[in-house]
Amino acid sequence: MVLAFLLGVLAARIKSDLKFPDSLYQSLTIYLLIAIALKGGHKLSIASFSEVYQPASVAVLLCLAIPLWTFWIMRKAARLGVPDAAALAAHYGSVSAVTFSAALAFHETIGVSFEGFMPSLLAMMEIPAILVAISLARLNTSTDDGAHVSVREIARELLAGKSSLLLIGFLVIGYVIGETGWEQVAPLFDVPFKGVLTLFLLEAGLVAGRRLSDLRQGGWFLVAFGVVFPVLHATLGIFLGSLAGLSLGGATILGVLAASASYIAAPAACRVALPEANPSYYLTAALAITFPFNIMIGLPLYHEIARYMFE
Repeated sequence: MVLAFLLGVLAARIKSDLKFPDSLYQSLTIYLLIAIALKGGHKLSIASFSEVYQPASVAVLLCLAIPLWTFWIMRKAARLGVPDAAALAAHYGSVSAVTFSAALAFHETIGVSFEGFMPSLLAMMEIPAILVAISLARLNTSTDDGAHVSVREIARELLAGKSSLLLIGFLVIGYVIGETGWEQVAPLFDVPFKGVLTLFLLEAGLVAGRRLSDLRQGGWFLVAFGVVFPVLHATLGIFLGSLAGLSLGGATILGVLAASASYIAAPAACRVALPEANPSYYLTAALAITFPFNIMIGLPLYHEIARYMFE
């Protein structure tokens, strides 16, 4: 899967005519979101409340806290304007379903078990950070156009968006159908998962490769932020996950969620609520810096950090 991603980056850099049809890209995205949520809902249905509530509380705490210090750092250290700082806070506070998918496949490949309800944490962490970031933008300015967008419109964009709707909807469906229902759809949503993820990462490599030229506009601070802070966030997530009673695999995946940056839900919300934010900053940071780092280096690195903590 990582090699497929690298092939996509290489193809983009040498200006190959390799291109995924938009309809295929959308289909792969929908499949991954449904597969993650459906399996997670099924696993959640057989988990007890006592197993879930502490990890869930930690997950929500992380997605509420990360945008706060991200916004502050971008304002004070990077000296970005309010819209750009808030957009980056939204992206890094929210989570990446594709990075999460890669983390699941990585742990299955190396034979490390993890709690089955982890996809429910993914669904919980996607939206709150975006709302916190938009609120920070509104509190720090009264003149930008985003401040006049209604809360209802923002909420509709978030909840009716593809990723949120599929994650939450199929998490509920997976919970309702239980073991019997899951067995009927598992041949489609379980076994082919890694193959579909490989195709998606090839396309993600193409997209990331095309955005590498935007790194000059973001500057070295943004590059450093996109690499260093995911490691710090992952370490914090792993530590809190261990305190919440997660296994080594579960704590590592929570760390991956904390380290990831959204590039599906957050960009859609920022287009509505923060239209003056520069996409070259938040899309380049999330997609051309943090996403490749997490896929190629972050996953094994976070696993080793977790192993060190659990020894």
